[in-house]
Amino acid sequence: MLPEIPLWVKNPDYDRLDWLNKFLEYMWPYLDKAICKTAKEIAKPIIAEEIPKYKIESVEFETLTLGSLPPTFQGMKVYVTDEKELIMEPSIKWAGNPNVLVAVKAFGLKATVQVVDLQVFAAPRITLKPLVPSFPCFAQINVSLMDKPYVDFGLKLIGADLMSIPGLYRFVQELIKDQVANMYLWPKTLEVPIMDPAKAFNRPVGILHVKVLRAMKLKKKDLLGASDPYVKLKLTENNLPSHKTSVKLKNLNPEWNEEFNIVVKDPQSQALELIVYDWEKVGKHEKMGMNVVPLKDLPKDEPKVLTVDLLKNMDLNDAQNEKQRGQLEVELTYKPFKEEDMQKGFEETLTVQKAPEGTPAGGGLLVIVVHEAQDLEGKHHCNPSARLIFRGEEKRTKPLKKSRDPRWAEDFQFMCEEPPINDKLHVEVVSTSSRMGLLHPKESLGYVQISLSDVVSNKRINQKYHLIDSKNGQIQIELQWRTAE
Repeated sequence: MLPEIPLWVKNPDYDRLDWLNKFLEYMWPYLDKAICKTAKEIAKPIIAEEIPKYKIESVEFETLTLGSLPPTFQGMKVYVTDEKELIMEPSIKWAGNPNVLVAVKAFGLKATVQVVDLQVFAAPRITLKPLVPSFPCFAQINVSLMDKPYVDFGLKLIGADLMSIPGLYRFVQELIKDQVANMYLWPKTLEVPIMDPAKAFNRPVGILHVKVLRAMKLKKKDLLGASDPYVKLKLTENNLPSHKTSVKLKNLNPEWNEEFNIVVKDPQSQALELIVYDWEKVGKHEKMGMNVVPLKDLPKDEPKVLTVDLLKNMDLNDAQNEKQRGQLEVELTYKPFKEEDMQKGFEETLTVQKAPEGTPAGGGLLVIVVHEAQDLEGKHHCNPSARLIFRGEEKRTKPLKKSRDPRWAEDFQFMCEEPPINDKLHVEVVSTSSRMGLLHPKESLGYVQISLSDVVSNKRINQKYHLIDSKNGQIQIELQWRTAE
């Protein structure tokens, strides 16, 4: 009796899957039809390609049904790793009653082969990777077998049981086991792509070269004298820091001729946001006007000079946008990466990509991925966000309310003129009160100082760090140093 006991009883590492078995039981009549229909569609072109080699006229499914008995999940083991992946090992048993009737025509004769009483016991490893923030939340499925599967079935030819022939039964069983094992026995895998890699991994697909030329006929904001304009520019849907031109003092027709390179991830949806500010020595800088340029309107690899009218905001129904605020002239060049330069598979994401074109010579791109934190403790509240400080520049993740084990999975990029060999990255987890009031509005949940010399030499580091001033808190940070070489 012991071999028939489910794995979740014998092995505490396996979880029960009664809910999934119940789901399969109710859905099986519909899954049966859907699976058989898909199998026929997949097999039809394969059969059509293979039968001429053997001088066979046709191979057709006269009957194809998986029967009334669904497979049963005896339990499932789940592995947790530091990478963006989910690993599952279900134990599957299927003692089914399928009816597969295949008719083969050759040399004017017809033979009918029937497969009955199929039994399959298998322990596959299913890996969903990488996990991404867009539906269905994983880009690829990898399937492999941890042990040789057990396969048993009956095979009938024109009513006669072929498996009763001495020696044939064991030969066919071992042949199937060996063939399946040779294809998918661990570490060999069956890879099923689900999403386009570039979109799934949110990889850069090009560079936008921006040259801010000049502004004309700006309206002054200061009561006394002219304004002190500068331009702030960034791409929408991007975590990268904004770029700024220099400040032109007391000038309503300034000329900059300053150039910037910005990483592009989705030219179909992103737009360049241009805002002109009046610099103030004390107090808030006042906005003089703005506009946006959709990247999808730009030609590839060709410079385009645009003169845009400055508006108060991007609300087309706002009457104040009819007021003249001046114009801004820019030169834009979108340079998409070549297809052969873009990486294709997930495994290559574990190696560091090259820095985008336009990276300073001798410098590189520092990529920081804040994955998650664990066992955070706040004295008064626990609404954590991660605060990064690198070379005086500060970035933050989104705060997550009431979470001791937050998962951010946010990445930040810093363009460096030179390798950060002697620099340190300051990471602090901060909790902000969600209630109004001055009592305990902010609280530090721990911090860590990470030396960046190792990531420059190793190119990639992905590990957990114990938070200082925290009892058990940890944070997982991935660092990458990308160079043009």
